[in-house]
Amino acid sequence: MTARRAAPKKAIKTKPQVSTHPAKIRTKASNALIAKLRRTCMAQPEATEQLAWGEPTWRLGGKLFAQFDDHHHGGAHVSIWLPAADGAQAALIEAEPEHIWRPPYVGHLGWIAIKLDTDPPWAMVEALVAQAYELVRSKQKPTPSLPRSGGRAKARRQ
Repeated sequence: MTARRAAPKKAIKTKPQVSTHPAKIRTKASNALIAKLRRTCMAQPEATEQLAWGEPTWRLGGKLFAQFDDHHHGGAHVSIWLPAADGAQAALIEAEPEHIWRPPYVGHLGWIAIKLDTDPPWAMVEALVAQAYELVRSKQKPTPSLPRSGGRAKARRQ
């Protein structure tokens, strides 16, 4: 009998946890908007914040539900980018063209961007952040609430 050779291990590629974009010099207004967005985004259950592409992003289980945009790549506005429900992008842009636009990179996937430097109604921003969070949450696999033992969960006595 001949010994089998172990297959060579594949290198595991990992994404950098720190943005490779240069640090931005932010204005007081941008820092105030980030703080306001942080309160709104981090109010969502299990939300985390991560710096990516030189901008703060907010995630659920590693999936992006909001991204700050401070004139990224010379853009015209300070915005927050959010995923939107299927078919909602066009309706939102038509209803609020002075505040909502189709962002680059992810606009073709149905995402929207809210122009924060146009003083949009903050209740609208909060509602759209919550909808984006729920959209991401709805696509995640459910996690069991009780550990399984032998195929049946045991009820705990109090």
